[in-house]
Amino acid sequence: MLQVARLAPKLLQEASDPVARFLHSRFNDDGGAADRSGQSDLYYTVFALEGLIALQHEPPAAVAGFLESFEDGEDLDLVHLCCLARCWAAVKQPGPDLAPRIRAQWDRGSVYHSFLAWGALEDLGLRPEPFPMPGPGDAGVRTTPTTAAAVTLLRRMGVPAPPEATRWLLARAHPEGGFLATEAAPMPDLLSTATALHALAGEHVPFAHLKDKTLDFLDTLWTGRAFCGTWADDEPDAEYTWYALLAMGHLSLA
Repeated sequence: MLQVARLAPKLLQEASDPVARFLHSRFNDDGGAADRSGQSDLYYTVFALEGLIALQHEPPAAVAGFLESFEDGEDLDLVHLCCLARCWAAVKQPGPDLAPRIRAQWDRGSVYHSFLAWGALEDLGLRPEPFPMPGPGDAGVRTTPTTAAAVTLLRRMGVPAPPEATRWLLARAHPEGGFLATEAAPMPDLLSTATALHALAGEHVPFAHLKDKTLDFLDTLWTGRAFCGTWADDEPDAEYTWYALLAMGHLSLA
């Protein structure tokens, strides 16, 4: 994902600098990036870090101290354990051995857990063993991010994704641009858009016919310094700004 997001400046052009300034502004004095309440959070730190790296900016020096405060992640859930592993990889510093805790908390019946854990173990320099994947809709309503995660994870395992899954993702494209999270979603969102494009690109499914409308959709979420998540959201944050970079990276290649 980071490799593709590095291509975003081709489309951002002069807007790259405001985005970088916004991402820098999200870091608190303790080295962590702020969530929507202003509190430092590992989850948001991943997106702020990788956004800066994609824009070829150095992260704040205080980040390492923030990561060290979590030690070996004893009190973290799986999501935040995986975020801690990703952050250490992003700053290119050796962190603690998080693999045993990640494996212990990994629910292989969850697409989301599996996508995060697989990526985190790769960040730690490990090669996870392939395993039977649950269907993206097995735990309830099928969503675009979950389906995209399943398709992407299958590719990383070296297992062909069902063609029906990519057809379903393509069908979530909204006539006014972007992708819907579900068949019944009232409007497209940035998370669904970026993850759908990433999964489709990984499967070499063409989406050049969606490029102009998708760029128009991204433009409606641009605040002049960062990106919001949907038309109903007026607060930009590091997470959605990162997903905008990922989407633009893929669209630059379409």
